[in-house]
Amino acid sequence: MGALPVFRWRLAPDGYATRRQLRARGLRPGGQPVAAQLERPRRRRGPLVAYLYRVDLAKPVRPMTPARWAALAKANIARRICPTCRRDAGYVIPTSLGECAPCAYPEHAAA
Repeated sequence: MGALPVFRWRLAPDGYATRRQLRARGLRPGGQPVAAQLERPRRRRGPLVAYLYRVDLAKPVRPMTPARWAALAKANIARRICPTCRRDAGYVIPTSLGECAPCAYPEHAAA
């Protein structure tokens, strides 16, 4: 098994794309393995790596069905419900807090 080809930032040949670039074209990797990688040099923490996929092997994005739209809406509603007080917070509860702001900071809610 050979190593992946590595390209410098902005120098990848045509025919390769990242996941985001594929998505912008209405495509998905479709189970294909990573074909190459892109490296962007950074001074302190080593290179930033992005994986590339072959565009010719990419498949079209699956369309959203009514059932998928319903499941997505249900999941988004669940992200708004506080697990502590069980109320709709009116916004998506951040995972860093794990609960709505009044439950996370009760000393500020009383003021």
